Amino acid sequence: MKNITANTIVQRLLIMFLFIATFTQTVIAYDLTAAKKSWKDNAVKIFLDLSYRQKKYTDYIKTEIPFVNYVRDRKQAHVFVMVTTQRTGSNGTEFTVTFLGQDKFTGMNDTLKYVSKKTDTEEITREGLSQTIKMGLMRYVARTPVSNMLKIKFNKNIAKNRYISNDKWDHWVFGINLSSRLRGQESTKSNNVEGTVTIDRITDALKVSVFARAEHDDKRYNFSDYQYSSTSKSYEFRSTVVKSLGEHWSAGFTSSLNSSTYSNEDLFAYFAPALEYDIFPYSQSTRKQFRIMYRVGYHNNKYIEETIYDKTQEVLFSERLDATIELRERWGSIHTTLSGSHYFHDFDKNQLRLSGFFSFRLFEGFELTAHGRVSIIHDQISLAKEEATEEEILLQRKQLATQYNYSVSFGIRFTFGSIYNNIVNPRFGN
Repeated sequence: MKNITANTIVQRLLIMFLFIATFTQTVIAYDLTAAKKSWKDNAVKIFLDLSYRQKKYTDYIKTEIPFVNYVRDRKQAHVFVMVTTQRTGSNGTEFTVTFLGQDKFTGMNDTLKYVSKKTDTEEITREGLSQTIKMGLMRYVARTPVSNMLKIKFNKNIAKNRYISNDKWDHWVFGINLSSRLRGQESTKSNNVEGTVTIDRITDALKVSVFARAEHDDKRYNFSDYQYSSTSKSYEFRSTVVKSLGEHWSAGFTSSLNSSTYSNEDLFAYFAPALEYDIFPYSQSTRKQFRIMYRVGYHNNKYIEETIYDKTQEVLFSERLDATIELRERWGSIHTTLSGSHYFHDFDKNQLRLSGFFSFRLFEGFELTAHGRVSIIHDQISLAKEEATEEEILLQRKQLATQYNYSVSFGIRFTFGSIYNNIVNPRFGN
């Protein structure tokens, strides 16, 4: 009788222990879930606005900055984070990160910059950009309960290694590129060789840019009763010198030397003094620009073949006016240029071109994009008098007469569902 009672007591104690353990585990799990939900609910919601080329950093940034909520609709965000870029004098990239407070953070705006060198790897660049975004978010996170979960550290090793070195190149940057492409099959062969040289010196006061390119393209076709070979050559040299004249004005000149079998150019020399005015200060160039440039050009043209105007060589003067608008705002971006030019000897020899890119976020999850270019052409002074052959037309080896050209593309993107997209899963690629 005593043994039965002992076994019963043991069984009841065991059942009670299992019940307590299960209940405790459930309570702990509930508390953890509630805690996780609680801090997520209180976390700062951000909309990350990256350009097409920067989209590849998205997953890395989400992984390195997990203490905020990433939303896909800008109107749902507490902070609108916009990343814009421009090239530095050493061919690196200056990232400008703009933080625009919304909702409870309205009026709390900030701007930080990060510069990556041309020699930096992608890992270094994305790490630096992520760190810059993280630092900029601190002022917003500090006003939420999530700040209690963060710890700020000072890296003494990095501090010891920081130093300022003298630039032995005095801001001069040189670049050389050479490429060759060979293609072929039983009846066709092609060979393309191209080389470029760039020289730049860019400071706040003066900008000097030199570009040179040479290209040789050869195509051969062999059929049983037909053989044809075609060669295209082009050479170009461009230079620009710009002097800063304050926050709105710039002055300088552009020059070029060109030779092209396609355009019937034996040697085209061009020189043009130029003056530019930006309605917005140049210091705001990563966000908005409205530049108006005027230039007067001198042309000394020598043609490969006699032109349709019975010319083999001539000296001409021209003028050109460009108006460029670039805006990057919360609703999207605009980049458009309107250009007009004409020759002084005959005002009917003119050209008008409009080109642009547009990206609009019309409403939550819906984005419209458009690329376009249209030109009205009345200045083809280098057209060869001899008509192009069928082969030259098909292979685009010779410039053809036209009064216009255009290119237009449109795109839409629509996403819907959860406004949160914090999770990163790299399996099977992105």
